[in-house]
Parts: sequence; structure tokens; C-alpha cells
Amino acid sequence: MKNRIFIISTIILGSFASISMISGNIIIQEPWKIPSKYVNMDNPYATASDDEKVGRILYTKHCKSCHGSKGHGDGTKAESIDTKVPDFDTDSFKKETDGSIYYKTIIGRDDMPSFEKKITDEEERWLVVNYIKSLVK
Repeated sequence: MKNRIFIISTIILGSFASISMISGNIIIQEPWKIPSKYVNMDNPYATASDDEKVGRILYTKHCKSCHGSKGHGDGTKAESIDTKVPDFDTDSFKKETDGSIYYKTIIGRDDMPSFEKKITDEEERWLVVNYIKSLVK
């Protein structure tokens, strides 16, 4: 009886290990829970097209390595991250409010780091949001 339990346990554990290897190491995250404060937040720099260069520079410095130059989630570090890096060129992303993008970009979670201390200027934060949105027009 003990041998049967051992054999069955070994088969079950082996199956889980095999499934893990086959499916890769990508972890599917829970949907973001964006506080309504951010969802409804107005972008005070939504029309700041003159400052696209600032947004591009900050995106290149902080975001491009994971999200890629066009925002498709294909940056050089994307494969080394446990969770799937999102593609900004999807219908669901295009429906995001500026405030939701701000929250995800600045506050972050899990593999998406917070940039609250790296991008401290409020206008620059919004210019990154603007640049990200410009990638998917």
C-alpha cells in the first residue's frame, strides 16, 4: 500500500513538473485593480504634443527594454520576466484611460516596477503616458 501511494505521488509530481516545463515559465497575472481615483484621473498634459521628445526619452530609458521600441512587449528583457509583457497595440489596452495607464506605469506591481522614485516630475510622468499612447495610434 505504501509503495502504491509513493508511486502515485511520484507520477503526480512528475506530471506537474512536465506540465511546468512544457508551458514555460510565464505566469498569468490577475487583472489589474486600478483604484477609481486613477481610472477617472484627467491627464493635464494630454495635448502637450510639443513635449513628445521628453516622453520618448523617458520611455527609452525606463520602458523599452521590456516593452520594446514599438510597445509590443518584445524588448530585450521581455523573455527574462516571469509574467507576459503586454502589447500596447491591443484593443483592450487602447480602451485604457490615461489614469489607468498612469497607475500601471508609475505605481506598478510585481514584475512591473514602480517609477515613483525614478520619474518624480508629474509632467514627465504624464508625458510617458502620452508617448505610450502615441505608439498605438
